[in-house]
Amino acid sequence: MQATDRKAYLALLVVCIVWGISWVGTKEAVRYMPSFQMVGIRQILAGLAYVIFFLIRGDKLPKGKEWRPILLLSFLNFMVSNGLATLGVKLTTAGVSAIIGALFPLWLVIILTLRGGSRIPRIAWLGILLGFSGICIIFYEHLKLLFDFSFLGGIFIGLVAALSWAFGTIYTKEFAHSFNPYHSIGWQMLISGVTLNIFATATGQTIPLVDIRFYTWEMIILLVIVSSIIAVLAYLYALQRLPTSVVSLYPYINPIVAEFAGFWFIKERLTWIILAGSAVTLTGVYIVNRALRKQRAAIAAATLPES
Repeated sequence: MQATDRKAYLALLVVCIVWGISWVGTKEAVRYMPSFQMVGIRQILAGLAYVIFFLIRGDKLPKGKEWRPILLLSFLNFMVSNGLATLGVKLTTAGVSAIIGALFPLWLVIILTLRGGSRIPRIAWLGILLGFSGICIIFYEHLKLLFDFSFLGGIFIGLVAALSWAFGTIYTKEFAHSFNPYHSIGWQMLISGVTLNIFATATGQTIPLVDIRFYTWEMIILLVIVSSIIAVLAYLYALQRLPTSVVSLYPYINPIVAEFAGFWFIKERLTWIILAGSAVTLTGVYIVNRALRKQRAAIAAATLPES
């Protein structure tokens, strides 16, 4: 294995571990402060880091119509998806939230089907069924919380967050060809962070900055530096040097890391039922992704000109 390949696999390993543990970091960051205020502050700090970097590098500010996809993706990916996912973590557990977040490829398939896109392979529907069945198995462990509307709300919010991320992914692939999404990510974060803090202030979901505990600031800074910057850069590095099919394995590993990290660091409950449900869900997601990759490969082969 070449040195470049080793570095790329190391970068992917960083993504798998960091983004898994980040669910636990988020859970701890919102333990003593409102969710929307916390995620808003996190996004402002991370967004500023990206924007300042690109400005120093000499990149120009977005102009005119370039703001349209930036604003829409800021809304879908950061205000709704990241904002609600953070609130969902506060209401449930890091492990459960990570599993729900991993369902976004299933939402992707359902959306494309309802829009009348390509016919979805039958095996993919089996994967969708498995994916949501796994969530039901995990929820069995929390039956005593069946009438805990806070916990149920966290489950629902997590599903909506994953759905919004799926819409953002579709928009990026279909309409955002005129700009580099990684170049604009800083603006998306910054705009979302400011908006979420305005919303939190308007709805009374804030605490004075001086009252934010040092421990909470540690978690926020950790999330900004390690998750929003280092892990994102590692992801881009791996994506440029490894096959997409290899890099796409990280969503299956993140929830497993999150569950064990939640158990180890913050004593979240971890049982064989939760592990079994996680395995079923991730198997379903894998089946869907594999079926769609085969379908895309078959379509591409069929459209190649004859020699």
